[in-house]
Amino acid sequence: MPKAAGVRKKRANGVESRQRILDAAARIAGERGYEGTSIAAVSAACGLPASSIYWHFKDKDDLIAAVIERSFDTWLATVSLPPEETGTVLERITTMAAGLAKSLMDAPDFLRLGLMLALERRPAEPRGRAVFLQVRDTARARIAEVLPELFPALDDHAVRTLTSYTMAGADGLFVQREITGDTVDLVPLFELHAQLVHEAARRMADRST
Repeated sequence: MPKAAGVRKKRANGVESRQRILDAAARIAGERGYEGTSIAAVSAACGLPASSIYWHFKDKDDLIAAVIERSFDTWLATVSLPPEETGTVLERITTMAAGLAKSLMDAPDFLRLGLMLALERRPAEPRGRAVFLQVRDTARARIAEVLPELFPALDDHAVRTLTSYTMAGADGLFVQREITGDTVDLVPLFELHAQLVHEAARRMADRST
């Protein structure tokens, strides 16, 4: 086999094994939480030896951080505001909210694990918690960019308030689904939340003009 082909195969195998490890870690962490996740459990779940996991990741904390990053990247790639010509402001944010809910159901790991870690306090902060707070800042910035585009009359304070309200509502709906199970459909709930954000934004914009 030519050397270049061998390198490509090795690289492809490395990417595949990394994805298998991340998939297994996401499943276990989603079921058992941070404390209940171990390298041994991930190894058994993905069928790869612990040495392979340590080749990709320094330790459990590094692995959980990678799970959060991958899930967030998958979620963020689907987040977009429909263009202006597709409908009214309310229709656009409702469509965006529905897309957010669907993508969150497809890639929930960053929020599920992140909220677990964010609510804990440890003497040594896990890297996964720090990563979650970073990606959360990215999500906050994305929302803060969209709101002034939709409601130009909002001042900076109103944008910050609505951004916090939007994220808090999404967190609460996600937690409700985690507690209740798949009987909770996030899509109509996120659409309703979008309508409430729209109404709040409209009233705040009216007060500032």
